Amino acid sequence: MNKPIRTRAITGTALALGVSAVLTACGGGATSSDTKAETAPRAKAVAVKDPLVATFDGGLYVLDGESLKVAGTIELPGFNRLNPAGDDSHVIVSTDAGFRVLNATEQTLTDIEYKGAKPGHVVRHAGKTVLFTDGTGEVNVFDPDDLSGGTKPQGRSYTSAEPHHGVAIELSNGELLSTLGTEEKRTGALVLDKNNKEIKRNEKCPGVHGEAAAKGEAIGIGCEDGILIYKDGKFTKVDAPDDYGRIGNQSGSDASPILLGDYKTDPEAELERPTRISLINTETGKLRLVDLGTSYSFRSLGRGPNGEALLLGTNGTLHVIDPETGKVDKKIPVVDEWQEPLDWQQPRPTLFVRDHTAYVSEPGKRKLHALDIESGKKVTSVTLPKSTNELSGVIAGH
Repeated sequence: MNKPIRTRAITGTALALGVSAVLTACGGGATSSDTKAETAPRAKAVAVKDPLVATFDGGLYVLDGESLKVAGTIELPGFNRLNPAGDDSHVIVSTDAGFRVLNATEQTLTDIEYKGAKPGHVVRHAGKTVLFTDGTGEVNVFDPDDLSGGTKPQGRSYTSAEPHHGVAIELSNGELLSTLGTEEKRTGALVLDKNNKEIKRNEKCPGVHGEAAAKGEAIGIGCEDGILIYKDGKFTKVDAPDDYGRIGNQSGSDASPILLGDYKTDPEAELERPTRISLINTETGKLRLVDLGTSYSFRSLGRGPNGEALLLGTNGTLHVIDPETGKVDKKIPVVDEWQEPLDWQQPRPTLFVRDHTAYVSEPGKRKLHALDIESGKKVTSVTLPKSTNELSGVIAGH
């Protein structure tokens, strides 16, 4: 899960992500000094199947994955962020004090916590979940299936040379790719072997931000001048067609060798609202730009079950794009027209994809919609008690 970085000054304090997002100036942790959950005593909650989780000002809603009805409410002050933990029960909640683990099926915050200032990106790949804490540079890797025991999983850890707004991902062979940088400047990435010994390094990725994995375990990390790809033990730089062509948020799919990315060209903008997306072929090293005629935000990118590139535009439409050709195969109206707010922490329509369903929030109307990606039909819509901000859910397997 990825967050945006303001393009005027790209520092180590977002996100994309995204992933979601590193969570400071471009998406940081909660801003409240009090993140202790205050939940009233109640009977044991009825387990929810395939739950979704949405944040609101003051807490979290746990929603039934089919009906979208509120199954439970958890009070949690501050600005909180959400990412799937990687199993069928848990969601990672980023607060101002660190990462907390929510058992979404039982609607309870567990005692599992990874403390640290500015909790950032959460990455799921090859059966492992990786947390990057921006304020300390600490990386924690664990098997999400081990969360079921109710205690903190035993896992791998690594600490960056200096704290920065970063991201890390563990590959299937045990290699760990992690970003390089300081609070003032980010330059690229390094790769560690199973024993945390450095084996590769590339510092030709200024302003590195965000990551995504494509078919064949090609890993892309965004740069201010293109994207850096790590595959089969080698780094390859794919240059943007512009001197400043920032790809800060990406979305990948195991079904496609092509990564979906955003694309910004104005380093001085307080908030650039681009209308072009980038499609990066990790097999050929080619980058294609597609103008959709509508702007979008860092919470607009997703992938369908067959590798479709999905983008929620400010025109209120979900665009289903063929990543091979860049052609928009389908336009699905879903919400009213909207504009991305200047403050990245402020609510805006958000896209979350799971299997064949695209979930889209509409904060201005307190609504949440579920769409079938293949048919384009709206399956369910509900009105929630309060306007929501972030949206996520459980996703088993990665």
